[in-house]
Amino acid sequence: MLDLNRLKALHAVHVYGSVGAAADALMVTPSAVSQQIAKLERETGARLMERNGRGVRLTDAAGLLAEHAERILALVETAEADFEALRGEVVGRLNISAFPTAARGLMPAAIASLRTRHPDLWVQLNEREPERVVREVARGELDLGVIQDWLNRPVALPDGLSKATLLDDIADVAVPADHPLAGSRELELADLHGDRWISSSPGAVCHDWLVYTLRNASLEPVIACMADEYPTQLALVAAGLGCAIVPRLGRDCVPDGVRLIPIRPRQSRRIYAVWRTDAARRPAIRAMVEALMEASRKQENAWAVN
Repeated sequence: MLDLNRLKALHAVHVYGSVGAAADALMVTPSAVSQQIAKLERETGARLMERNGRGVRLTDAAGLLAEHAERILALVETAEADFEALRGEVVGRLNISAFPTAARGLMPAAIASLRTRHPDLWVQLNEREPERVVREVARGELDLGVIQDWLNRPVALPDGLSKATLLDDIADVAVPADHPLAGSRELELADLHGDRWISSSPGAVCHDWLVYTLRNASLEPVIACMADEYPTQLALVAAGLGCAIVPRLGRDCVPDGVRLIPIRPRQSRRIYAVWRTDAARRPAIRAMVEALMEASRKQENAWAVN
């Protein structure tokens, strides 16, 4: 009898290419993954991993078993979803992920609401960048994710995923308080010709979007500083080190040395919940989406008041 946890470990190594990467995806130690595969070797009587330089690689037998494991794990997930739907109860476990500002700005209220309404549902949250969230939801490693795309650079979802729009997160430009345009009611990005910019790290969605957007405004971006968290970017703006484009969800407390100015035309990113279409019948998925929509409405109402 093949053990599902051992098949899951083998499948993760097959998908991610190494024991270490599989361990990261499964949120366990590399030794735990190796132990599961060693036990699976004893169960099957076949060698599944072999040395390859400093690392290991899966054997042909392991590749064949991993392909079967993918189908088996998918069937188990379908059975669990059907059973939950039949019961109609919000129970079980949800493994979810969100990019950092959504994890901070939306998830606390949404998860707290779920805990109050559905105490038998266990929600496990972790932070991921949107591209990784999409991949892991599509593979079944996450039950639900929260992602973003910028309206001038939409992201295409793979087949088999569904989404719900949570909110449109408007972005303003942050300039130092002593900037010549700090008193403007609004401005175009072209007005900031010659300014230095503060960005997230290269390869991140928001970095790539900033470079794309500035170049569309006929500005060649000069990146003075890079920081992945918006509060850090605002601190750098307050120090006079450059300008930044900061969505409202990422602002938190704005330092005294920063002025936020609306951009013309408006720049915004759309924030979505995504899940596998065949898991939509799970009451827990529906409850999580509803909680996220409620948290999003509260956030938009707070922006309207301010």
